Amino acid sequence: MKTELKAFLEGLYYVYQRRELINPDPLYFLYRYDDVRDREIAGLVASSLAYGRVAQIMKSVESVLSYLSDKPYKFLVNNERFEVVPESFKHRFTTGYDVNNLLKNVAEILRECGTLEGYMSECLRASEGNINSALDKFAARLMRNKKAGSFSLITSPADGSACKRLFLFLKWLVRCDEVDPGGWEVIKPSELIVPTDTHMHKIGMKLGFTRRKTADLRCAKEITDGFREICPEDPAKYDFVLTRFGIRSGLEIDSILGKA
Repeated sequence: MKTELKAFLEGLYYVYQRRELINPDPLYFLYRYDDVRDREIAGLVASSLAYGRVAQIMKSVESVLSYLSDKPYKFLVNNERFEVVPESFKHRFTTGYDVNNLLKNVAEILRECGTLEGYMSECLRASEGNINSALDKFAARLMRNKKAGSFSLITSPADGSACKRLFLFLKWLVRCDEVDPGGWEVIKPSELIVPTDTHMHKIGMKLGFTRRKTADLRCAKEITDGFREICPEDPAKYDFVLTRFGIRSGLEIDSILGKA
């Protein structure tokens, strides 16, 4: 069964892991930036807003990035005021305040550590290599000074949630192939957790990787473990090709899972 499933997933990877199939997907915005320092900022913005309708996600990410110029790193490091995005900005539960607070925290990290990857490296050292603990520190710093009751753009493993947007950000920056642009070396692909939303949750249940009815952190780890049995060096390898069936019209996940 595992051999057959691997062959099936490799077939999907061969057919669908192509850059021309990315749009509409917020990952699209990362290709604008050759400098990893800019790309990681764009990736954080794009992943943090990756909830809701795809069309609205694309519009909101485009809007925020337009305020950061074509050199987000230079803009944030040199910016003295942090009302970058107008207060009127709105993306579902996210306000202009939420985005500005995130960008202010990012700018402080960049000045102290050089890059977001540099700060992640510090978090890993302080956590003695424990990735969950390091991600707790990373997320907490990005959400510093968040108003009580305001929306958390970056959730933490400590919350027990699936942390889909955080794990999506890491996948984009850690993996490197035709689709994921990469740029980070501080975390290995084998250490990634599969970003788990309603689409991936459904896939994980169909494949028998999880029985959990809620897409929480435990569910995400169970789904990751299922894919890790098939591809231990890169358990998030098939995330993009499988989630195309929840994004692109004309592609239905039930039509392919019955063949697995």
